Amino acid sequence: PAHWSDFHHRFITAISEAISDTLPDNYFARIGEQVLLVEPGEPVSRRIVPDVLVGRDPFGSGAPGIGAQSAVVEPVLLQNVMPLDPLTEGFIEILRLSDMEVVSVIELLSPANKMGDGRGQYIAKRQDILQRPVNLVEIDLLRAGPRLRLSAPLPKGDYFQFVSRADHRPECEVYAWTLRQPIPKLLVPLRKPDADIWADLGAAFRDTFERGRYARWLDYGAPAPNPPLSGDDAQWVAGVARSVTPKP
Repeated sequence: PAHWSDFHHRFITAISEAISDTLPDNYFARIGEQVLLVEPGEPVSRRIVPDVLVGRDPFGSGAPGIGAQSAVVEPVLLQNVMPLDPLTEGFIEILRLSDMEVVSVIELLSPANKMGDGRGQYIAKRQDILQRPVNLVEIDLLRAGPRLRLSAPLPKGDYFQFVSRADHRPECEVYAWTLRQPIPKLLVPLRKPDADIWADLGAAFRDTFERGRYARWLDYGAPAPNPPLSGDDAQWVAGVARSVTPKP
């Protein structure tokens, strides 16, 4: 968890590049960002959208525009009840040229939008996307936290990819794999008649892990992960951990 924010930024970039390598010429992928305000030390988040945005006019004089009849009220200075830390998380949009139409959105789920108040905010964003003619692809590589709720129980797995096509609502394709299986390719639907594309999610993960030098940071002798593994999976992970030798 201590490294997730750094990993999330790097991995989103790697996924975007892997998708770009397979997109037809009339599409492109771009990284968008949303700013969350998170209580320090807590996986609780809230998406902030301003009611009023004040911008700077580069051609303006800069002179104040207070009306003649306006009154100025002196403030009383108080402290905010709870300090909040800004957290920026990325997502990927697939756009089609030349109308710049958003065709697909790819989300990499994080602790901030799987748990606490942040989950409610993410579900609201998800519902908004599902009401639009946009494909939604969600990647859940976190064993902790509640899974997305669909009309029936999810297939057995440790990690999931959810693909909701704009022209197949309310159906959702669920791809599941276990801890011991290689990471499958990422399915990204485009706008018909253009065919789906497949991006190498496993290669993007490996590239992110190596470039971030996480093998040097992570303690493979630490206690079992949370949630803990059990049975054969726990023994398999312990064997893999013993075989890991960090590079000098």
